[in-house]
Amino acid sequence: MKLNSIVVDDSAIQRITITKLVNESTLLNLVGDFSNALEAKNCINNNRIDLIFLDIEMPLINGFDLLDGLKTKPQIIIITSKADYAVKAFEYEATDFLQKPIHRERFNKAIKKAVELHSLRYDNEEHGESIIIKSNLKKLKVLINKIKWIEAYGDYIKVVTDEESHLVLSTMKGFEKELPTGKFIRVHKSYIVNLDRVEKFNSKFAEIGNTKIPLSRNKKEEIVKAIENA
Repeated sequence: MKLNSIVVDDSAIQRITITKLVNESTLLNLVGDFSNALEAKNCINNNRIDLIFLDIEMPLINGFDLLDGLKTKPQIIIITSKADYAVKAFEYEATDFLQKPIHRERFNKAIKKAVELHSLRYDNEEHGESIIIKSNLKKLKVLINKIKWIEAYGDYIKVVTDEESHLVLSTMKGFEKELPTGKFIRVHKSYIVNLDRVEKFNSKFAEIGNTKIPLSRNKKEEIVKAIENA
């Protein structure tokens, strides 16, 4: 298994260095390298990309702006000369953070992590579609059809499944992007529900089991349309 990868860095020297490491890896397939975020975005939208090696400081659109504009987000390995970006990289759920200059041993360690995470996401697909969440410093595979709703919980979100709940350090907006299109709907500033799990609803609440989820004003029509199109 090889991960389809791209390199995004406005420095020609850095691109050459990283693409050389990618091409030498038996675990990666280089799809392309780009000097700016716009060209990279076009490639991501038109190809199956599993992994992005991403510089942050680029002209016009920086690396974080590129990630904000993606509908589906591949794994990300942040590559930058500034350690200050490490915290923000964590917020964007980057697979790893490499500080320039890049050393082969550290690069290979990041690749191993990306491959393991890819396998975790896509192995055993017969059990259904899944996502990876990070809870209590551990990465967990959660089946989509097991999620009942997602709830804002201070600086965290709470992912409520059939078996248990998981606290994840994320915003509602950020986590919403990770969910498959058409299967979930934001019904309130503090709630996202799995459309397949909604048993009944009225103008004020959606009911999942014995739990009543509050609806924002005028969400009833949106839920009806979403259920019809799900």
